Amino acid sequence: MKPFSTLAGLALLISITSTGSAQAQSSYTLNVSEGTSGGLDSAQVIEKYSGLAEVMSKALGKKVNVVVTREFTQLEEGMKAGKMDFVIARPSDYPARGIRDYKYQLVSISKPDGQCLLIVPKASPLKSLADVKGKRITLPEKISYMSKFCSAELTHKGFNLEKEKVQYAKEQGAVPFYLDTMLADVGGIASYSGVAKNLEKTGHRVIHSSQPQPYQPLIAHAKFTATQIQALKKELGQLDENESGKAVLKQLGIKAFDTGNNEQSLLDLLKWLG
Repeated sequence: MKPFSTLAGLALLISITSTGSAQAQSSYTLNVSEGTSGGLDSAQVIEKYSGLAEVMSKALGKKVNVVVTREFTQLEEGMKAGKMDFVIARPSDYPARGIRDYKYQLVSISKPDGQCLLIVPKASPLKSLADVKGKRITLPEKISYMSKFCSAELTHKGFNLEKEKVQYAKEQGAVPFYLDTMLADVGGIASYSGVAKNLEKTGHRVIHSSQPQPYQPLIAHAKFTATQIQALKKELGQLDENESGKAVLKQLGIKAFDTGNNEQSLLDLLKWLG
């Protein structure tokens, strides 16, 4: 009986220490990054994503806890080390690299897609992208996702940014200030930002909308099984079909979760960003 006991113990040890042991955890983490355009404190972010965490908990049968991850280096290193169970991020290039480089799985993409909006004061003579060349352009801080996004759009449209008059605001919310005080002629902002939602109120208009790109992907660690991922996709995909689900979507500020196989769109995004 001793050989059998030894083998059984070995099998048990392998089962416990297996890398695919998501089921063995008592709870999971949902790491959230809203980038530089969020403007919410940690308590507000946790509240905002609490409904999503409850939906995920229901699908997985275990508690999902919201963890605010503000530092981009922390987000990158956490994925690289495989310490994060789930990641949802408005800077879409991070989840995209999570899939490409760190073996994470795509669960969903938030709708609508994200865009760079080029805005001007209502009284500005600028009418289209062609009018922007040679003008003073203000973008969010250089490290931000939307700054990279807007820069990629301008580059793909034939702009040589090294020769253009580009400056950077410390926060995306300051872009309208640069326009109102005539420190800039045109500004770049995220379509999903608070600035974009208040353009009518602040007296600014959009003269160009960039190519749409995947917005706020939700990714899962490789240890989660296909069954678990499908359970998540089912719950998220039907949120727009009932009132309680619509309330969760409204809390997040999105219209729906697209749970199709969109991995390629994220890989294409990384290429587009250059």
